[in-house]
Amino acid sequence: MRIVLTRPPGLDAELAAALRAAGHEVMSCPLIALDPLGEEPIDVSGYDWLVVTSRNGAGEVARRLTGRPRHIAAVGPSTAEALRAHGLEVDLVPAVASQDGLLAELPRPAGRVLLAAAEGARRLLVDELDADFLALYRTRELRPEAFPPADLVVLASPSAARAYAALGTGRAVTIGPRTTEAARAAGLTVAAEAERPGTDGLTAAVALAAR
Repeated sequence: MRIVLTRPPGLDAELAAALRAAGHEVMSCPLIALDPLGEEPIDVSGYDWLVVTSRNGAGEVARRLTGRPRHIAAVGPSTAEALRAHGLEVDLVPAVASQDGLLAELPRPAGRVLLAAAEGARRLLVDELDADFLALYRTRELRPEAFPPADLVVLASPSAARAYAALGTGRAVTIGPRTTEAARAAGLTVAAEAERPGTDGLTAAVALAAR
């Protein structure tokens, strides 16, 4: 099966290797770019919890971090792995990899919370915990001149779903419910949705779609 991956360069290397090992032909055609929104230090020393929601956010936080919060929470295993790779200790990774999962597992009272995420990210933790919000990067949709022919396209964000829909239609595997919702709203066919984010979940979803 010919599969196209759509994240920015470098972010799909592990997934590409897993899919090739499973016998698929894999190509990359990024549909989004990530633009950092600042260079100034991020002082988190006054926070009880720093919440990071993506691998990209983990890299930006590590690059700009000063001080240490009492605790760090990651939205899922891949985000936690990225934070640990930068030498940051992670205190909480929820069983359900979402802001809803984090909200359910954060101890109460949570104290002072900083949500560090992409511009336009969900504000669930902000609304429910009166958390502060810091936009780390902006997601920009791309319009490649030519998109490679594919039996299946892997979409890892609502932005990628919208960008792909602007190029045409096709069968897609999505990383989770919000991406599925955006893909279907844009008229795409969702062949499978990953039960969990990360390489294992997406590889399993591709296998399901390939049956």
